[in-house]
Amino acid sequence: MPLLEPNPDSLRPDTPRPPSPDRVPDREASGTPEPLRSELTALLGPEKVLWKVSDLVRYASDASPYRFLPQVVVVPEDLDDVSAVLSYAHGKGRHVVFRAAGTSLNGQAQGEDILVDVRRHWAGVEVLDGGVRARVRPGTTIMRANATLARHGRLLGPDPASAIACTVGGVVANNASGMTAGTTRNSYRTVSSLTFVLPGGTVVDTADPDADEALAHAEPRLCEGLLAMKAEIEADPELTARIRAKYEIKNTNGYRLDAFLDGATPVEILRGLMVGSQGTFGFISEVVFDTLPLDRRISTGLLFFPSLTAAAAAVPRFNDAGALAVELMDGNTLRASVSVEGVPADWATLPRDTAALLVEFRAPDEAGQERRERAAADVVRDLELVAPARSVTNEFTRETRVINGYWKARKAFVTAVGGSRPSGTTLITEDFAVPPSRLADACEALLALQAEHGFDAAVAGHAAHGNLHFLLAFDAAEPSDVERYAAFMDAFCTLVVDRFDGSLKAEHATGRNIAPFLELEWGPRATELMWRTKQLIDPAGVLAPRIVLDRDPRAHLRGLKTIPSVEPVADPCIECGFCEPTCPSHDLTTSPRQRIVLRREMLRQPQGSPVEDALLDSYGYDAVDTCAGDSTCKLACPVGIDTGAMMKDFRHRRHSPREERVAALTARHFKAVEAGARLAVAASGLLGDRAGDRLLQAVTKAARKAVRPDLVPEWLPEIPGAAPRRLPRTGRTGAHAVYYPACVNRIFGSPDGYRGPTLQESVVALGTRAGKPVWIPDDVAGTCCATIWHSKGYDAGNRVMANRIVEAAWGWTAGGALPLVVDASSCTLGIAHEVVPYLTPDNLELHRGLTVVDSLVWAADELLPHLPAGRKTASAVVHPTCSMQHLGDVEHLRTLAAACADEVTLPDDADCCGFAGDRGMLHKELTESATAKEAAEVNTRAYDAYLSANRMCEIGMDRATGHRYHSVLMELERVTRPAGAPATAARPPAG
Repeated sequence: MPLLEPNPDSLRPDTPRPPSPDRVPDREASGTPEPLRSELTALLGPEKVLWKVSDLVRYASDASPYRFLPQVVVVPEDLDDVSAVLSYAHGKGRHVVFRAAGTSLNGQAQGEDILVDVRRHWAGVEVLDGGVRARVRPGTTIMRANATLARHGRLLGPDPASAIACTVGGVVANNASGMTAGTTRNSYRTVSSLTFVLPGGTVVDTADPDADEALAHAEPRLCEGLLAMKAEIEADPELTARIRAKYEIKNTNGYRLDAFLDGATPVEILRGLMVGSQGTFGFISEVVFDTLPLDRRISTGLLFFPSLTAAAAAVPRFNDAGALAVELMDGNTLRASVSVEGVPADWATLPRDTAALLVEFRAPDEAGQERRERAAADVVRDLELVAPARSVTNEFTRETRVINGYWKARKAFVTAVGGSRPSGTTLITEDFAVPPSRLADACEALLALQAEHGFDAAVAGHAAHGNLHFLLAFDAAEPSDVERYAAFMDAFCTLVVDRFDGSLKAEHATGRNIAPFLELEWGPRATELMWRTKQLIDPAGVLAPRIVLDRDPRAHLRGLKTIPSVEPVADPCIECGFCEPTCPSHDLTTSPRQRIVLRREMLRQPQGSPVEDALLDSYGYDAVDTCAGDSTCKLACPVGIDTGAMMKDFRHRRHSPREERVAALTARHFKAVEAGARLAVAASGLLGDRAGDRLLQAVTKAARKAVRPDLVPEWLPEIPGAAPRRLPRTGRTGAHAVYYPACVNRIFGSPDGYRGPTLQESVVALGTRAGKPVWIPDDVAGTCCATIWHSKGYDAGNRVMANRIVEAAWGWTAGGALPLVVDASSCTLGIAHEVVPYLTPDNLELHRGLTVVDSLVWAADELLPHLPAGRKTASAVVHPTCSMQHLGDVEHLRTLAAACADEVTLPDDADCCGFAGDRGMLHKELTESATAKEAAEVNTRAYDAYLSANRMCEIGMDRATGHRYHSVLMELERVTRPAGAPATAARPPAG
């Protein structure tokens, strides 16, 4: 054991609590039982089998109100692996459930036996026919697919609110639609072809001209049965008419029986049946979509009404005017959404009965946009709108920022309203559809029913399509509350079916919580056809039992998850999964959602239980050590949960008092620490040049093993040499800004082999060249943005340096008279925002008077307009750092890169590199995992320049891609340097 290995007990919850009824039992503490574990390991390899109890727990939860512990989780890499798992399940009489993003709201992604992760190795987009079609793998998020298609002026039809996280496989398997898809742009209508694996292992590519012949040879009974059922349905005019009528409005409850009417051959019928089959018919390994035009001219209005019924009554008029989207939000939804950054604060005091419609028109050109806007104005003119808050304008806008804000508020319905629920309550998200002409009546009836059963009313939805969403919060640990929910569901389902002849699931699919009510909606004849279809395609019942079809009338009450209260920063989490694609460690260890899920399971357990002990043993590395602490999860989370902050707090809890004292001491004497670090980098570089990197790697690996991997960095060959000891000469007189070179740029030099000015010389030269010189204070040595201590959870050291840098900056800037320009985005973020909680009251007042500016913003806004036209390079690829995302500086990076290169590429897969200061040297596997997709995309071609704006992130990208990244400011200095000018600014002599 390493000398300074932290004690797992430091993270043990100390909250007194009784054990939860749904806690993982002690017998599961050892994880996957034998022989299941060893047999699957032999079949697939150990790296594809997740068996620890912590693995099983983190996969047991999804965005739904249910929680089922799998016996094992497998992570297949290809179709051979999937077929092997299905064959194994057949032979052993086991069950299989496929899981991708885990954003489904009804438990479709949960299983009690073999759970198959089909997200990690199943991403990819191939553009076909210039974008008219696209081949997409099932682990690809909708947002990622649309990012690629946007270059071709196209997009996918389905557009669920969870597009940031939900994957194509899940969207097709659930026939999820979203804001604009309705019944004409959903997966059923826009899927051109599918490739899927049937339960027996047969692979079907519906685009193959010989697919029917091959299927008839492989599965003759299946083909005969499908054609027989088609004939049976078509011979019944009443049933045929009923099926057609059911799909005139949105409907994802049960199987797509209209596939028997729309398909002429077994393969065509299967193509239709697979859409919306919720993983019960097979595994969809590839989807070819017919894409849609991306109309870029957008006009959007957020219109406020005195009541929900008044808003609903206006919906048909906007539909008639050609609106692509008409979204409804009631007062509770509007008020809850103020927790979302960018939503006006005065919405918090909106009157209770207020409602709003978010109406959007899209057009391909200016003329079309003007016609749409005139049609919208005609409708608005006759409406009785209200303006209950100063921020309300009731006007249509073309401004992208405002439009994005409106949609952010709308898409946050589940998480914003759910996040404001009482602590410890479980959240149920329901959706249903009625004929759009009955929308107002349905709203009134729903609100009355919620009130009758004691639930807070909150409703939103795709009003243009008669599709409403609502939330229910209750305590799943309290039997009487579960019965209250059960009584509501009985009444609700009867209301929707009997009064409105509606769909009990419009776009979220049947899952577990509507399965008992399937026959209520469809009737016995159609429901029995669905059971027969399942028996025909999956006769052994291998796939997803009790999802879609379940004869137990109380099946929707089984497996409801309790929600123990956890740390306040994470307690509002509803486990939606929006955070996962942005997390650097989500393919390596755990995601933010899983970190919270694991913490909640600890709090379900009695103190000292075997399961709690096993979870704590894994949590240190899987959750705490491999968290980059970049907090991009906060940006993705609609209610701003910062799981990175929670992990930093856990790091702090693991520190001994002695470690905290040492960290504070390094902060107090950081000038000496900084000089020593620069000297160590120089010596290491010299030693590496003479003895090779292997010796340094061997020495640091031995030290890591002896001391602690999370304390001792590993030497990486990509680490550059030391920075010059002295900074460029500058003068305070006439300076337009104070330039603060970050300590990382005072320690580490330019990339190996780079010929040109240092970053500091470049910034100074650019300022002079633009007529806006900067001044570097003489006493910057020994100061820091405090991120070093903040990221590691050293609170005492963080407090020391946070106050020191603010006091120093106040003096340097003459009391805030000049801006402080910082040359590393993470350090800008640290000084501008992250130091604030650690400041004394006096220094907090000083901080309010400072203007902290990232060097990218300074260069793009203040320098670039005054710089000479550059001698551009042909192409550049940029890496936007996570700090740039927090600061909103990504477009500034792109702007500067465009001044340096004719062609600028921002990779679609660009995200946090996970290097996180020195974390990429403490856990290099984190950066390797975080950058894998971006590096693969970057290396599909060569670029003339590889640019970013943070030295450690550049090192991480060097390691990931094999190319040398450098600051965009260094490149800007090069391309704008006058012909014949020296390549460096005045550089003081070394020593």
